Amino acid sequence: MQALHIHAGPKALAHIREHGLKPEHIGIIPAAAGGPKGLILGPLDRVIFGPWLAQSRQPVHLVGASIGAWRMASACLHDPVAAFERLEHDYIHQHYELAPGQKRVTAEQVSREFGRNLQAFYGGRIAEVLQHPRYRLHVVTSHGRHLLRREHPLATPLGYAGAYLSNALARPALGAWLERVVFSSQGPLPFATRDFRTRQHPLTETNFMPAVQASCSIPFALQAVHDIPGAAPGAYWDGGITDYHLHLDWQTPGDRAEGRIVLYPHFQRQVVPGWLDKALQWRHRPSPCLDHTVVLAPNPQWTHTLPNAKLPCRKDFMTYGQDLAARVKVWNAAASAARQLADEFADWVSNPVSERILPL
Repeated sequence: MQALHIHAGPKALAHIREHGLKPEHIGIIPAAAGGPKGLILGPLDRVIFGPWLAQSRQPVHLVGASIGAWRMASACLHDPVAAFERLEHDYIHQHYELAPGQKRVTAEQVSREFGRNLQAFYGGRIAEVLQHPRYRLHVVTSHGRHLLRREHPLATPLGYAGAYLSNALARPALGAWLERVVFSSQGPLPFATRDFRTRQHPLTETNFMPAVQASCSIPFALQAVHDIPGAAPGAYWDGGITDYHLHLDWQTPGDRAEGRIVLYPHFQRQVVPGWLDKALQWRHRPSPCLDHTVVLAPNPQWTHTLPNAKLPCRKDFMTYGQDLAARVKVWNAAASAARQLADEFADWVSNPVSERILPL
């Protein structure tokens, strides 16, 4: 059974039929939120950012939200293959001990431990990320407004209820409660911002850790990060709330092959705009924003061969509770099986037969 499905927008398909798919054709790589689902992309990341992209010289924009921000920041380290291997190990083995009498892990506890993990991972190496000669990192966060401007036991649930209702009416209405704030290491944003209220700030050694932690701070599961240096004051949460799968109006060169393609390793075919859109099926359809995009996603039938017949997910923390060894075994098995995705991608780019490409 083929593990990898390759989906492409119409302009990306036309490009591949004419030019194939070479490393120098890649201009943007998005990385979605989705927590443990991102583990399935580790082997693909190691092939793409290891031997494959190293054959080219053009700048590449890396845009990540939540675990996607962690993945893309890791790609900017001097040895990205080793960084992705460590990220996979550290993510799989994360564990939060319950104190005697404690029934559940608190948001404060998860935030504290996650901050320590980031410090251990990137401490002393932030300059490597920010000064990468080719990669331009963009970390997506969600900045609270009005009731969500500061985290509060009563105002925050009410604010997110308002955000949910507003988003259900119209996605731009979510901007009354939350705005997209992107912290960028270099250069302008590689996407248009007409769709949603957006701010951009420089990503620096001072705000790197809080920005990445904020991008990974799922509401109610982790605490918001407040008052990130160099940005507007207030609460910052998971970038996936505003941009779950980064369904953005990507800006790519239109007159040359180099840097034209958006290469998107993803854990599913659908590119869902925001976290609050997960249940809104009509927002899961492709749009012209994805015309230059190639999505690399697991075959749903292959996914059913994984442990528990699914991708790793956040519910596994509750399913396995304090049984760390059981969860580690299941997640390691899924990550190991995902090597087939990477092998199939490497085979395909050596001979990118367009007949294998599926529509988005």
